[in-house]
Amino acid sequence: MPYIIDQQILSRIVQSALEEDIGSGDITTEISVHEQVVARGNIFARQKLVVAGMPVVREIFRQMQSQLDLTVFRDDGSCASPNDCIAFVEGNARSILTAERVALNFLQRLSGIATLTAQYVQAVEGTNAVILDTRKTTPGLRMLEKYAVKVGGGENHRFGLYDQFLFKDNHIAAGSGDFASYIETVIKNARMQRPGTFVEVEVDSLEQFQSVLHLNPDCILLDNFSTEDLRKAVALNESAVLLEASGGVSLDRVRSIACTGVDRISVGAITHSACAVDISMDLELCRAKN
Repeated sequence: MPYIIDQQILSRIVQSALEEDIGSGDITTEISVHEQVVARGNIFARQKLVVAGMPVVREIFRQMQSQLDLTVFRDDGSCASPNDCIAFVEGNARSILTAERVALNFLQRLSGIATLTAQYVQAVEGTNAVILDTRKTTPGLRMLEKYAVKVGGGENHRFGLYDQFLFKDNHIAAGSGDFASYIETVIKNARMQRPGTFVEVEVDSLEQFQSVLHLNPDCILLDNFSTEDLRKAVALNESAVLLEASGGVSLDRVRSIACTGVDRISVGAITHSACAVDISMDLELCRAKN
């Protein structure tokens, strides 16, 4: 199940997006559409996709005009085929037209992430590997993009810099040139200062992996390892700690990575390189002006 979207954060995101697009007013709609016209906007999938973002769409139309009525046919996590009507919104035509692009932008972006995530999840089906996202998200939209990953069947890595330790190569470079002694110190300090907090360490060679393994972090991130070296690390680990593969993970390669026996595969591409899917809205008149 996807986590629950924080409504206060969502409200701020939507408000900012509407203000950005509308500015001082939708001058085209105000000139061309009478204020009393009532219409129905039918939202169609134009390709095969996994739907994500309906709570965002609902909030957009609510902020635009509380009387707008959204009916959803495909809930988040549902699959849609080309030309499926996934939802419709009914009410004041001006309000629907003014909010249309913002609603579609979010729906296309989030459904694109969910769709790509689902492809990665399907590719590793039958293995023990879990697909994780990363912090490679659009600034300001991380909550929604990580939500879309969950909708697509993936799992979330740390949300930010505050909820998990992840000691990477640049942390080591900034602290000391001696990897083995330095990482032992920082793991010890992490355990003392924030007991119970997840501790993960990135390594980029089998030599580094072996020097970290006996320190018993919660997880070791195997960065840019070859498939052969991933298998060696899994054998050496003997299920002692969680192993996460990362770096250069493509849809073509992800299953071979999963088959090495790693527990987790983090994929930046599912957020930073997901293409927006094709979703459109067709407007039909319900009632013209009196």
